[in-house]
Amino acid sequence: MAIRRFLRIWQTYKNISRIRHIVNVFLKHGFGQFIEQLNLHRFIPLRKRFKIVSRWEGIEKHTLPDRLRLAFGELGPSFIKLAQILSSRPDLITIEYADEFKKLQDKVPPFPSEQAKQLIESEFNVSVKDVFSEFEVSSVAAASIAQVHNATLQSGEKVIVKVQRPEIREILETDIVILGAIARLLLKYIPESKLFDPEGIVNEFARSVRKELDFVTEAKNAQRFQRNFSGSDDVYIPKIYTELLSGKVIVMERLEGVRIDDLPGIESMGIDKREIAQKGVDAYFKMIFEDGFFHADPHPGNIFVMSDGKIGIMDFGIVGWLTPELMETMASAFLAILHKNFDKLVDLYIDLGLVTDEVDLELFKKEFKADLVYLMEPLYDLSISEVNFPEYLEALTHLVIKHGLKVPSDLLLMNRTILIVDNIGRQLDPGFNLISAAEPYAAELVKQRMSPHRVFDKSKQNLAEIGDLLLDTPKQINRLLRKTLRDDVSFRIDPIGMDKLIKDIDRSSNRLAFSVVVAAIIVGSSMLMQSDIGGKILGMPTVGAIGFLVAIVLGLRLLISILRSGRL
Repeated sequence: MAIRRFLRIWQTYKNISRIRHIVNVFLKHGFGQFIEQLNLHRFIPLRKRFKIVSRWEGIEKHTLPDRLRLAFGELGPSFIKLAQILSSRPDLITIEYADEFKKLQDKVPPFPSEQAKQLIESEFNVSVKDVFSEFEVSSVAAASIAQVHNATLQSGEKVIVKVQRPEIREILETDIVILGAIARLLLKYIPESKLFDPEGIVNEFARSVRKELDFVTEAKNAQRFQRNFSGSDDVYIPKIYTELLSGKVIVMERLEGVRIDDLPGIESMGIDKREIAQKGVDAYFKMIFEDGFFHADPHPGNIFVMSDGKIGIMDFGIVGWLTPELMETMASAFLAILHKNFDKLVDLYIDLGLVTDEVDLELFKKEFKADLVYLMEPLYDLSISEVNFPEYLEALTHLVIKHGLKVPSDLLLMNRTILIVDNIGRQLDPGFNLISAAEPYAAELVKQRMSPHRVFDKSKQNLAEIGDLLLDTPKQINRLLRKTLRDDVSFRIDPIGMDKLIKDIDRSSNRLAFSVVVAAIIVGSSMLMQSDIGGKILGMPTVGAIGFLVAIVLGLRLLISILRSGRL
């Protein structure tokens, strides 16, 4: 019991220390007003508190998104990972912030190789020398969660060893708790923050990071890709050594080749770059359109061109899933676009659950359709090769933000993946066009969607749902009538904006009470000035002078609070 209590106290101490650090970093980058709004100023040392109402030197040179990026970068792995997730959510944080967060690189100094060896030995209870005939001291890659070493097994097989950073799990879990608390404070003190769903963002971040921390899950992802690409002549997925696998260590086959962005290296192997571009995009469209399971971190360091012309893919910590329903909707959307059926396209957005309950559906349909027509009509006058997919996707993202749609994270992850693949394809082949490459896959998806077998299955499913509805309706009506007869039916009315009104009244009442106290101190001090009670300072009674000083300090605090709120 005593040990458990000590651990709780120690964790609380660590949390408070980390909160202090976070608050001070945000203060340094000019977010003093934000800190005070969230009532976090109590974590700031007294000597720095005056900075809340002043401007820190040099911040005028940076935009607000730029300052937030700098703060996140300074706060370390958790905030860098959060920024990377947010960079794919322009629907929540706007394109300006998303673009700024894309600049954050997940690169940190490597930790000593001795620590990596100690972790391997503790995970598998064997000596590193017994497993590896060679283990390179220098890491070949180092990121916030893990670093990678080249090694050779005793059998002579060349491998890479990915080792988790010491204590990174504890660091991330501490920050998840703190970020959750900040999200709740945002909702409490800044109701407008509900628009970008801070708690939902933190929950998504926590899910993503915990998956990435579990190397067993990464190994399972790799094995799934191996099954999906078994027999492929174009794609190679490295072998996972399951006997050397734990939650913190993963050993996989080392790919021999060059990075996909190493154009001179590809040319030196005598491989056609345009062919590599086609193989790469084919691989990713197979993942997206056929498998519904895709590698969501396709930066050039994770994709290799091998000497036999195959594409080798590595690092399976970040993956995306597309449900059959979502893939079906994509097929329907493609058909709707093809036939200029904008009404159907709007209905698909609603069916996907992208439209929140607060939105007036009829008004949304009218306005969103008008914007879709404005965006897409010019595309019909272009050939497929003339359509700039990244520009079109960015315009569509602006449209999503404008109408406040909530897009599933995996769909946005897919968009981000496609854009990276498009960029790599253009580097390899200046004439590369993503839409042309995607056309056969989308056509096949549409073909499957409209096949007699699929239509029959869907009709059978719809009939079953209608049958269930018809059977359940009398029961539901009967249950409602019984509740009504027992006076067991209640209605809830949520007055819109009442929370803000109550908060404003509460703030005004506090200021009024504060003003009365200050006025009382002034009156009392004035009366004491007329008396001879106590000693004197500068010819004035000490007690009265102290009273006036207190009144001045409190009055200034009240004035600063009013000025900062922007409402006199």
